[in-house]
Amino acid sequence: MAKEHKRPDGRGLTELRPMTAKVGVIPNADGSAMFAFGNTVAIAAVYGPRQLHPQHMQDPASGVLRVNYDLLSFSVYDRKKPGPSRRSQEISKVTEWALSPVIDLAAFPSTVIDVQIYIIQADAGTRTAGINAASMALAHAGIPMRDLICSVAVGKQDKALVVDLTKEEEDFEEGEGATDFAVAKVANSDEFTLLQLDGKIQPEIVKEVTRIGAEACKKIYEVQKKALKEVIEK
Repeated sequence: MAKEHKRPDGRGLTELRPMTAKVGVIPNADGSAMFAFGNTVAIAAVYGPRQLHPQHMQDPASGVLRVNYDLLSFSVYDRKKPGPSRRSQEISKVTEWALSPVIDLAAFPSTVIDVQIYIIQADAGTRTAGINAASMALAHAGIPMRDLICSVAVGKQDKALVVDLTKEEEDFEEGEGATDFAVAKVANSDEFTLLQLDGKIQPEIVKEVTRIGAEACKKIYEVQKKALKEVIEK
């Protein structure tokens, strides 16, 4: 019988880090939320819908979703150079793609909805924590959405599949090395809105990756939903 892979923090293979979620964390935003996987903490703020400038960028048939993701310089052990990087621009764009399918942008022609995502503490999983926070912030802002988006990273440590990697696990180099597969899905649907692979993975196990990711997303959704309900009840 094969020996089960042991994770550095003692979690089971499909066990998520402790999750924290809160809505309404930035008073002057139209909607805001915080979502954390363990030591990875993301804050999202939504502004709009508001008129898009310059005017030639306006779409009379639809609004525009504009996401800006930034890893704050003090959020990582090796101090990050301030300002946008190629990586942050890429994550901003994939976050737009992950969120757009559930938003009714046609309800807001010629406008822009700005989503600012700030990672204030990073221990891997920053893009997925950011997507979870942004989804909650959009709901808090009252933007028409058909559902929430839930996101998590599934990793491959040598031959074992694990959920919600830490930085130590992302840097895993033994055996076949580490793989990080970020997924995002519509909470109450089988529809995935993001599948982004860093590393290598055999095509035949992608189905298992999405199954494990979908199971994890059910737990994430419950945390998101609870935080939003608490605000409504208040």
